Formats: sequence, structure tokens, C-alpha cells
Amino acid sequence: MEAIAIVPARGGSKRVPGKNVRNLLGKPSLAYTINAALESGLFQRVIVSTDNIEIAAVARRYGAEIPFLRNAILADDHTPVSSVTVDALERIDPAGTEYHHVAQLTPNCPLRSHRDVQDSYYQFVETGAESQISVTRFGWLNPWWAVRRSELFELKPIFEDRVNERSQDLQVLFCPTGAIWWARTDVLRREKTFHIQNRTGWEIPWQRAVDIDTEDDWEMAELLMQMSQRVLEIHV
Repeated sequence: MEAIAIVPARGGSKRVPGKNVRNLLGKPSLAYTINAALESGLFQRVIVSTDNIEIAAVARRYGAEIPFLRNAILADDHTPVSSVTVDALERIDPAGTEYHHVAQLTPNCPLRSHRDVQDSYYQFVETGAESQISVTRFGWLNPWWAVRRSELFELKPIFEDRVNERSQDLQVLFCPTGAIWWARTDVLRREKTFHIQNRTGWEIPWQRAVDIDTEDDWEMAELLMQMSQRVLEIHV
């Protein structure tokens, strides 16, 4: 099935300024997402949608296409990322006949690998889902025990009926991550979102699921990437 990858990469990040072109262990962080898409061998085209000339230049250098610069209206702090992907689809394939599947790969998840892209696609196709998003386990933080804290520091459990249950008796919960989202192109064009009623979830290990939204996230991603490289060096 013909597939296309869309990488939404705007230039206006405020919490981590310039994060898409910022150096991450020797390469711009955006390069890791482009490489994962290209090395997966799944896509007819890998498109970066950006409003920023510097990001566009980096994307081209690492092998992605920049057939247009994104309209500034779609590069603010409030526009859903899915709207950017839909915009790219409609620009590239106005008739909606060239591509059956689209992957949205956000560059703030640089640790996902090309094998992750492949494996997520295989599940997407095998299950016949119309939309699939990547999810990861919460790990050592148990979401069932989440609490709200008032201005007086009083704690109110969100799941009051689960507070006294043992962790091993609680169902595993997952958190969405922007690493790899798939959809049938006709469904995404129609619904304008990946969050449709019957969407499925593909699990990615937390070590490769980090979304970089803050400086703390950046440091975590950098540390995990360094550890991964050291493991590879030991085995080589």
C-alpha cells in the first residue's frame, strides 16, 4: 500500500527554543525523525511541513522533501498537529488518490527507530484499523493513584475506588506519545483527526517514547540516547 510520512516541524517552539535544529549528540534533533522514516523503507515520500527556512534547509540536508512552506496560521501554539498533516496531504495529493496510508512523525520524539516505524505499520495493517497512535506504559508512576492537590495542600484521589488496591491488581494504563501515528488517508481527510472512535494503540517502550516538550525532557532524551550508543559500542 502506498504510504507517505508527514513530519510537522514548526519554528516557534517556546519551551525549548529552536529544538528542531538544536544539536542532539552531533545532529539536529529533526534528523533522527527523518532518518527513521527513510530507513524504514515504507514511504514513497517523506515530507517535512514547516514554516521556518532554517528547518527547511536542515530537512533537505538529511533527505526529506520540502514542497512548500507552511502557512503561518498553521504554525501557532493552538493548531492541532493533525490539522498540519491534513494540510500537507491536501497540498501534495489534492485528489486524494495517490496515498492510502499516512504516518505523522513528530520530531519531538527523536528516539523512535526505523524498526519502530516498521513494527507499528505491520500492526496497523494487520488489524485493519482506520487510525492508530503510539502509546507507552506509565512505568514506575502509577496513574491509578493520581491525586489533585488543593491550595491548602489537601489531596483528593482521582480514582477513589482504586486507592487501596495493590499495584499488581490494577489494569495497565497507557499514555499517548507523538512518536508514530498512522491513519488511512481518506479517514484523516474526512475526520481531520487521528482521534477517531475506533482508533487502536501501538505500544512503544518508554525508552524510545520520550516527547521533548521541556528542557528536562531534552536532558532525558540526551541521556537515553547516550546510553543506547554505549550499548551499541559494547556489542560492536
